[in-house]
Amino acid sequence: MKNIKATAYTLKCVATNREFEDTGWLLEDSQAEEPSLVRAVYEKKQLELKGEEYGLYTFSDWLPVSRTLKGSAAPVTFRSEGLGKHLGLNNLYITLNGYSPRHGAAMTTCSFKETEAFSVCGRAKADEERILVVASAGNTARAFARVCSENNIPLLLSVPADNLSAMWFEKPLNKCVKLIACEKGGDYFDAIHLSDMVLKSPRFYAEGGAKNVARRDGVATTVLSAVTTIGRIPNYYFQAVGSGTGAIAAWEANMRLIEDGRYGDNTMKLMVSQNAPFVPMYDAWRADSRAMLPYDADKARRDVAIIDAKVLSNRKPPYGIKGGLYDALKATDGEILVATNMQGRKASKLFKELEGVDIHPAAGIATATLIKAVQDGKIDKDAYVMLNITGAGEEAFKAEHDVVYKEPDLVFPLNATVEQVVEAVEALFAE
Repeated sequence: MKNIKATAYTLKCVATNREFEDTGWLLEDSQAEEPSLVRAVYEKKQLELKGEEYGLYTFSDWLPVSRTLKGSAAPVTFRSEGLGKHLGLNNLYITLNGYSPRHGAAMTTCSFKETEAFSVCGRAKADEERILVVASAGNTARAFARVCSENNIPLLLSVPADNLSAMWFEKPLNKCVKLIACEKGGDYFDAIHLSDMVLKSPRFYAEGGAKNVARRDGVATTVLSAVTTIGRIPNYYFQAVGSGTGAIAAWEANMRLIEDGRYGDNTMKLMVSQNAPFVPMYDAWRADSRAMLPYDADKARRDVAIIDAKVLSNRKPPYGIKGGLYDALKATDGEILVATNMQGRKASKLFKELEGVDIHPAAGIATATLIKAVQDGKIDKDAYVMLNITGAGEEAFKAEHDVVYKEPDLVFPLNATVEQVVEAVEALFAE
């Protein structure tokens, strides 16, 4: 695979429309007076695919990257025969992120978080001396660990101890990747807090989450895959959300595709879902509140412990920020839906029976809400529907491979101090 040229783009503040150069790892507009996402504005207005041999970087025209990393795979979109027929939908398209050789899906971490990791790490300069920090509920950590391990990029991961079962890999990781955890009983918010303490040291820099244009435009490749396969922009977009970053990215990709001019001018209705009883964004949306509603920390942790889809457990999502999920839902006349563990499990079982692929719990939640939306008469049988299966094929991959687990290098109590954390983590990378 040839290297790609650095993509030409500028950044634009959503709140003010101010456009400016990306002078480095910019996550926000320093001149903005209110919290706001920034977007990449690409020089190329029409997307030209580079080819399958480029993996994810086939979409590099609309990725803010300066280099190509080895090992990437693009999302795969296909017209559903089994589930589509079962639901009476004539134009159901599944975008599969994961491992399914039969469908040509080759993400070996089995999660769409690979799209984010290859884009974010491709944005980072090859001569960056600081250590990248990523907080995760599981799948994001696995994806970044794999990408950084295989491309020799120093990385620190922060994950809740209760989610360490997600830290499985095809082979042992390069020693450039270190893993810390907050003790059992902590959740994703606690892992973020732990990573924030590490970032007090100048030796580390934040990946940035939803604020990083590379993360959003990486995951937006799911929509680019769907639209370039279908030949038009769908009417509906279904996905389960923890932070909502994928849905925000879908909206942004939709706007670029309209500007492209070859795929129609409709706006996809975002149909995003949460796993009950952990539904803070659903509660805020139902109250038509841009601000998240109060959520007692202990109750939040208890609710997170209940849900199957642990990756959907973000207590501080980019919901109300300018350009965030609230704005995306308003702009697309979208909805937030809810499914229970039992509904998700049932949907996952049905998906495997009808499409031949096992799916992650979050994808089961998205599928469950699609099923209910059809049953409730919300979706016309001829509508073009994109179902974003954000994780798939893990059971199949593990059956074919002897996986290894990464144990945490350090585990911190929830009441650890900044000094304790910084000193211990700096020492990890001094070894």
